[in-house]
Parts: sequence; C-alpha cells; structure tokens
Amino acid sequence: MNSKLLLTLFLIGLSPLFISSSFADWKDGPIQSGNFGDSAFERDFGDVKLLDAYFGTLNSKIEVGSGDNNVPFTIEFANVGTQDITGIEGKLSLPFGFSGSDGPGSTIDANTNTNSLAGTNFHLTFYVNIDENIDIQQYSGTVKVDYSRLRESGVRSSFSTFDFKVTGDSTINVRASETFLTSLKSNNILIDIVNDGTAPMSAVDVTIDNAQTSLSSNTASITNIENVLILESSWDLGNIGAKSYDSFTADVYVPESLKGDTLRIPLSITYYNTHGDKETISKILDFYIRGLIDLTVFNVKVIELSGTQMVIGEIINEGNEDALFGFVTLNANDNSNIKSNTQFIDEIETDAPVPFNIPIEFEGEPEYGEHDVTITVRYKDSVRDEIFLPYETTILVNEISPVEEDSFNSGYVAIPIIIVIGIVVFMIRRRKNKNNQK
Repeated sequence: MNSKLLLTLFLIGLSPLFISSSFADWKDGPIQSGNFGDSAFERDFGDVKLLDAYFGTLNSKIEVGSGDNNVPFTIEFANVGTQDITGIEGKLSLPFGFSGSDGPGSTIDANTNTNSLAGTNFHLTFYVNIDENIDIQQYSGTVKVDYSRLRESGVRSSFSTFDFKVTGDSTINVRASETFLTSLKSNNILIDIVNDGTAPMSAVDVTIDNAQTSLSSNTASITNIENVLILESSWDLGNIGAKSYDSFTADVYVPESLKGDTLRIPLSITYYNTHGDKETISKILDFYIRGLIDLTVFNVKVIELSGTQMVIGEIINEGNEDALFGFVTLNANDNSNIKSNTQFIDEIETDAPVPFNIPIEFEGEPEYGEHDVTITVRYKDSVRDEIFLPYETTILVNEISPVEEDSFNSGYVAIPIIIVIGIVVFMIRRRKNKNNQK
C-alpha cells in the first residue's frame, strides 16, 4: 500500500516539468510543421506539402534565361492536413545570382492573405531577377510558408527545399533560300526554321496554313496562298538545339496570274519547350513573284555577206516576261582561234524571235573548217538580276572564194563609173543639140 502511494506522489511531482516544457516550446516560437519527420518517408499530419516550383504563373510555365528581370516564380502547395489554413505568407531563398524584383539584398516575399481548405491546393508567386552570369542548369532553393489554422491561435511554419531550372528561352525565326519565285513553273524553296535562343525545341512540326480555313476573317485577306499549288503542307523536323536550325523543302507552283504580286505563305510551328509544354507560333514568309523568261537559241549557222562571214541565229522567248538589255557574245572553245565578239540586241520580247548576226574575226591567220564555239545570251530580268544563257555548238567556216571577191569589187566599182559617164555624155549631146537649133 505504501509503495503504490509513493509511486503516485512521484508522478504528480514530475507533471509540472512536462507542462512547463510544452508551454516553453509554444512561447519561444511558432509551431514547426515541416514537410518531413525524422525519416524522408514520414510526414506529420497538418503539414503543407510542396508540389512543384517553376518560372511562370499558375498553369503557365515560361522559359527564362540569364539577364531576365522581374520574372514570376510560382510554387504550388497542397494543404494535406485535416483543417483549413489562413493568412498564408511565403519567403523564398535562392542561390547567389538570384534576387528579389526590388534588387539585390531585398527579401523575396509572397503574401496571399487567403485561405486554403483542407485537401485543396494553393500557390505562391514570387518575382525574381536573374543575374546575367547565371548558367542554364538546375538549381536548389528553399521556401518558408507561414500560416495559421482556423480556430487555432499561433502561427505555423513549413520549410521545403526544391529543385528548379533556368531553362533558357527559344527564339524562333524563319528564313527562305529565295526571296523571289517565278510564275509558270514549279519552285523548290529551301526553308530554315532557326532557333536563335538558348533553349532546345523538341518535336518540331511545321504546317502551311490555308487562309480560308486556318486564319481568321481579319487576317485572311493578307495572304493569297490559296492561289498557288503546294505539293506538301506539313513537315516533321524533330529536335532543334539552341543556336541551331533545321530545313525542309517546299515545292510551290505559281500560276501566271500572280506575276508581279507578293505571295504570303503562313507557317504554323508547333514544338515542346523545356518544361514539356506544347507551344505554337505563327510566321509568314513573303515572296515576290516575277515573270518567266524562257530563252532558246536556234538556227545558228554561218553565212557570207559582202565578203565577210557572219554567225547568225535567232533567240525566242517562250516565257511571259521580256528580257531586258540583251547582248549576244561569240566565244571560241578548245583550239578555235575565233575572236570574241559581242552584239547588243536590246529587249527580247515574247511575241517574236529576235535575230542576231556576229562577224567572224580570227586571232592570227584564218583557220577554216569546224569550230567549237559558245554563244552566250546575257540579259536582265524585271528585278535587274543579270542572267547568262550559254549555248554551245559547232560552226563550219569556209574559205571565201577569190572569184566572188573580184566580181564583187569590179561590179560595185564599174557600175557607178558607167552611170556617171552616161550622164556626162547625155548632157554634152543635149547642149550640142541646143546650139545647132540656134
């Protein structure tokens, strides 16, 4: 009986120590809930659990790079406790090189002053400056969340560590190998999708939009893509790294009716960014449609004219646009000793063949027989680009007949003399007749 009484008195004597210790814990600071207990797999009930941390706003992640300022940084949490919480405030601690939007040395705070029902999610958004020397890589940070339980006095604090990534940003540009297309023919266009940014792009798809179906009524009038024929309309380019590009070829047939107009080709580029989110951007490629100049050289041969041998021929333009400032040049090939010679023929119109004739001259002694030559037609198109059309052929140069040379010289000299003599004789006789009549 005495032993039971002594045990009871001993327990009663120890109870004030437990009570004072619990009170001291509450009085000295806020309740520390934390995400974890003694083990990484333990979590105390009533804690706030961190779900995700990323640059951007709720449900809208963004790509960021070094030097970006006032960038939103969002952390999502879950209230996994059995009670509602209120007065939620947050403080963010990030590595060196990251600072609050107010500048270095300022605290990075987020104050929502809202409630979170038990079993629901909430988020905190901070605004961060990123130093220009920050690398594109993963970093670690810590967040402190202060909150209160409804129907409970005091403030609870939750500390969580997390990993986040400075992703870099992708900057997309589009360029084409040609800025001019030609009507009445099929044009092969090499188009580059260029990533000028610091973040890679994944699963890149490119689609040519049809103005009648893909663009709004406000923008449908700025493109005439429906007036041309495109062999393919979509391309899968895969991944495009930072500071890199990938290309595809579009085969576009342009009708004659678009000559002199501007063709606008709208592109829709879809890809996945470094957050794994699908992005779609629109670009427009502009091309000027020029006419077709399609020249053919034919009927090339050698004739003799007034004792001089000439290379003659014709040029026909089967396109829909005149060639401007035309020249025809005769050049010798291989062992031919024919001198280079050029003739100006001006415009080469589309409605009739244009003749040319170039006299043959030799370097040194004339060599007769077959000569391999190149006839080059040089001209400019409507945008003043100079174009060369070479035509290789073999001509036959024959020796000029001496008889033909003598007959030519005597005929052209004797006839005028005879005519002059006849006129003189006629005038003398006429004067004599007048004198005799007197």
